[in-house]
Amino acid sequence: MSKQQVKINWLEKMAFEAEVNGHKLILDAAEEVGGENRGPRPKPLLLTALAGCTGMDVVSILKKMRVELDNFDVIVEGDLTEEHPKQFYKMNVIYEFTGKDLSLEKLKKAVSLSEERYCGVSAMFKKAIEITTEIRIIES
Repeated sequence: MSKQQVKINWLEKMAFEAEVNGHKLILDAAEEVGGENRGPRPKPLLLTALAGCTGMDVVSILKKMRVELDNFDVIVEGDLTEEHPKQFYKMNVIYEFTGKDLSLEKLKKAVSLSEERYCGVSAMFKKAIEITTEIRIIES
């Protein structure tokens, strides 16, 4: 078993500095709750983690399938509960592919492999919340 660790250091007010894989990242709260809006909030970073994890998988898989993309975006929408502790109860992952004559079957296969086999973030979230998927193709 391997272990990963992240340490954050309190800077001031609501701001923290994190070092992740040698990269520094500032986390902060909105001004109305005592922060200075110097960086992202923690919960949207969960959406970012899912988008990045599955996006990297899909790009890698499509490269092996020799599918050429002009552009690729992953959009993750998260629905939060109204009551505290506010938490995501549902996420929708939208895969937006841009290219010429893209094979829907290959795109579906790449997304499915990421979601069901490779993306550890998706696997972890699926144990706790509902995750839905959309595939959009934009012809270029």
